[in-house]
Amino acid sequence: MKISSFLLAGAAASVLAAPAFAADRELMIFDWAGFEIPGLFETYQEKYGNSPSYAFYGDDDEAYQKVASGFRADVVHPCSQMVSKYRDAGLIEPWDVSKIPAFADLDPQFLDSPVFKDETGVWFLPTDWGVTAIAYNPDEVPAEDVSTLQVFLDPKYAGRISLPNSSDDVWALAYLATGVTDWDNVSDEQFQAAADWLRKVHKNVRSYWADPSEQAQLMASGEVLIAWSWNDGVAYLKQDGYPVAFQREPVEGSTTWFCGMVNMKDGPGSEEKVYDFINSWLRPEAALPLIEEIGYGHSNLKGMALIPKEEVIDAGLGPINAPILAQTPNDPQLRERQLAEFEKIKAGF
Repeated sequence: MKISSFLLAGAAASVLAAPAFAADRELMIFDWAGFEIPGLFETYQEKYGNSPSYAFYGDDDEAYQKVASGFRADVVHPCSQMVSKYRDAGLIEPWDVSKIPAFADLDPQFLDSPVFKDETGVWFLPTDWGVTAIAYNPDEVPAEDVSTLQVFLDPKYAGRISLPNSSDDVWALAYLATGVTDWDNVSDEQFQAAADWLRKVHKNVRSYWADPSEQAQLMASGEVLIAWSWNDGVAYLKQDGYPVAFQREPVEGSTTWFCGMVNMKDGPGSEEKVYDFINSWLRPEAALPLIEEIGYGHSNLKGMALIPKEEVIDAGLGPINAPILAQTPNDPQLRERQLAEFEKIKAGF
């Protein structure tokens, strides 16, 4: 993906709730920008002769607001923290796992929550996982500077830093930076300490990136030297030979997360095609294009077993010797509080 492609991808992602490309009108996938990878829907395309139609978004909360406001899709791709909102709003229905041969091969840790799987059914199919850590330009930033998350406060990098426009990711960063590695039991004092830290960092932020292609563009241009990044922003830069390194082991740690597919109630398309799409995504062979294109791990254990260890490590998915904050579902009230506070911080309050 060259820099012109970064620009095009960013433009496509900004047209939320509109098809980035209309293909099969009987299947609408509402997805993160960058996931329209042919290898993920290869068997679907072989069967039907074309790809699904896609609409893209860059932020989980905005995606939820779109569908809650009436945008119709067949499948949406939220991360784990959002699934309870879809369920509580009555927007989704359980998956019929008898129609999904690869369900038995999914990593069980990604289904270990009554939000995802209970006596009423399976409400969430985990598909992909990754990390959020420090991406930086090693030609301009010494490795010792990114040995700590306090680099985001360093006045030396004022105006050369970018953070995701994602409440979950920036709060995970702030909690880690202020000594919290588990957001399941955050006290008022810990919340306030993290908020105060984010307000200080805000003064150094050049921009809050909306999607990984925008982050990659900012770093490729040299405007940004340090970013709090997902795997794909780093993967795009590596593919084009731009200087980039991924620091997952600052002293305070980094984060992990996972995402998956929900089956929208009364979707406008074909239910048969919904299952053909998800079966293409979950087959073991889909793991390779997922990690090669955007650096993410696959939920299918058999699929991950096909990936050479060195490729897993190069993508930033290997084990680390540092604390990890797992972005698993947390208290919905805390999450809403974080979201509201983040909006205030971005506005300068």
